[in-house]
Amino acid sequence: MSRTAARRPVVAVGGHVVFEGRTWQVAAMDGSAVRLVAEDGTVTSLLTGYLCAAADFAVVGARPAAGVPQWGLFETVPVREQERALAWQRHLQEIECGLPGGPGSTGVPRPAYALERPISERVEAKAAELAALGWAGVSAATIRRMRARYRRQGLWGLVDHRTTKPSSRTGRADEQVVTAVLEALRRQRGRSKGTLAGLRELTRQVLAETHGPDTGVLLPPVSTFNRLVRALADPRELPGCPARTASSPAAPFTPTMAGRPGEQVMLDTTRLDIMAVSDHGTAGRPELTIALDVATRSILAAVLRPAGTKAVDAALLLAEMAVPHPARPHWPACLQLAHASVPYERLVDIDTRLAHAAARPVILPETVIVDRGTIYLSSAFRAACETLGVSVQPAPPRQPAAKGPVERTFASINTLFCQYVAGYTASNTVERGRDVEKEACWTVAQLQDLLDEWITAGWQPRPHEGLRHPMMAKAALSPNDMWAALIAAHGYVPVPLAGRDYIELLPTRWHKATDRGIRINHRTYDNRVLNPLRGQPSGVEVPRSFRTLTQ
Repeated sequence: MSRTAARRPVVAVGGHVVFEGRTWQVAAMDGSAVRLVAEDGTVTSLLTGYLCAAADFAVVGARPAAGVPQWGLFETVPVREQERALAWQRHLQEIECGLPGGPGSTGVPRPAYALERPISERVEAKAAELAALGWAGVSAATIRRMRARYRRQGLWGLVDHRTTKPSSRTGRADEQVVTAVLEALRRQRGRSKGTLAGLRELTRQVLAETHGPDTGVLLPPVSTFNRLVRALADPRELPGCPARTASSPAAPFTPTMAGRPGEQVMLDTTRLDIMAVSDHGTAGRPELTIALDVATRSILAAVLRPAGTKAVDAALLLAEMAVPHPARPHWPACLQLAHASVPYERLVDIDTRLAHAAARPVILPETVIVDRGTIYLSSAFRAACETLGVSVQPAPPRQPAAKGPVERTFASINTLFCQYVAGYTASNTVERGRDVEKEACWTVAQLQDLLDEWITAGWQPRPHEGLRHPMMAKAALSPNDMWAALIAAHGYVPVPLAGRDYIELLPTRWHKATDRGIRINHRTYDNRVLNPLRGQPSGVEVPRSFRTLTQ
C-alpha cells in the first residue's frame, strides 16, 4: 500500500467499519454493493454510496486525513499569509512522511525525519529547525497544534485567522453617531428621498433630541459620514435610489419553479396591442386571456374577447386547455401533432381525437396561479376548478413578479405576433401611429384564428431561453420539445376531457325556442333538433338574478 493510500480511509475486504451505531466487517464487495457481517453474525448487503453517506460512518483504525484545500477561501487572505500557510504545509508534510513534497514525492528523507524515528522526535527536530530559521514562538507544542488543525481543516487551518478577520462596517465611528444615523434612516423609510446632505442634517437633529442641543457628540466629516451611511443603509434606502417601484419584487423573492407539465399553470388577462373591429363596427383593443404552463412555457389556451372578460370566459379557458386543439383544414400538415417531437403513437392510443389535433400540448392543470381579479375569485370560476380537481392559488398582492413568466409571455406576444398584424397600436402612445383605428380590418373571431395558428406555428416550436435540457444545458428547447422531454422523464400522460365534460364547462344561457329558433345577440340559430322544444316550457324556474347575469 502506498503512502497516499494510507493517508485516506479505505473500505476494503476484511476491514471494519462503523455503521448505524455498530461495528461491521466487510465480507465482500461486488461492484457498487458491499456485504457486511456484524459481531453477532448479522449479515446485510447495501450500496457502497449509501454506506459512505451515513452520518455515523467511519473506517475503524483509519488515521484522520487532512481536509480538502478550500482554495476559494484561501485566495481571499493576503499573499503573505498564503505563503506562510504553504510553508507550514511543507514542514508538516516532512514530519508526517519524511519529504516536504508530501506522499508520492521522490527523494530521500533527511536523517532527522526518517520514518523509522518516532513522531515525537521528528516534531522536536522540526521545532529546533524552525527556531534556527528565525520563526519566533514556534515550539513542539505549537507544531502539535498546527498538525491537529491541518488534519481537521487542511490548508485553511494553517492560515492565521487573526489577520484575516473582517473589519467592522462602521470602523472607528462613534456609537452614538451610528445610532443616530440608523434612527435617521428609519425616519426616512417610506418617505420621499432626499440627498445625503439632508440625511446629515436629520442625523444632527436626532443627536440634538437624544443628547441635548449642547451635546459634545460631533458628526464626522462629510466624506466619512457618507461612507458610514453607505455601510449602514440598505441599498434601496440610499438617497438617489427609487423610493418605490412596481416591477421590483420585495426581497426575498423566490422564482416560480415547476418540474412536470400541469404542476403550475398561470392565468392572466391583458389588453392586446391590436385594434379589432367589433360587432358594432367600431375599433377597439380586445382582451386576451391565456393559460401558460410554467414547466414547458406552453400556451395551453388563449381566448380573445372584445372587452370585459367575464368569469365564464376564464372557466372556458380551463376547458380549452384540457381538450385537443383541432388543426384547421387550411393549415399545413407540419402543424399537426403527428409531426411534432412527441410520443405521438402513445398519445393517440389514449385518445383518438389527437390524430387530427394541432401540435400543441393537452394538459389538465394541477394548480392554477391567478391574480386577485374579480373573474378569478368568482364562484363560477372556482366551481369550474373544483369540477376538474384544480387547485386555485392567488398570487401575492402587490408583487407582479410572482407571475413573471406569464407577464413576459404577454410581452413576447406583442413583439412576435401583434406588430405584424394590421391595426398594431404599439405598447404606448408615443410609439403609436396617427390612424391606427383606420388600419383595423380584422374582427375578434378572425384574430382568434390568427392567434391560434401563430401559437401552433410560431410559439410552440420556437426555442425558449428559459427551457434547458438537463444533459445539454447550452441548447435552448422549444415548448413542444420540453413537453416531450418531461413526458419521458416523469411518465406524464395527459387524459383529455371527454366531449360531455367540455360542454359542462361552457357558459349556460336560458332562451326560448320559438318557431324561428333561438335568437342570441341579434343572431338567429335554428335546427331540426329544436322541433320538439318549440314553445314548450322547460319546467325550470330560472331566478331573475341568473337571467340578468347571463344576458
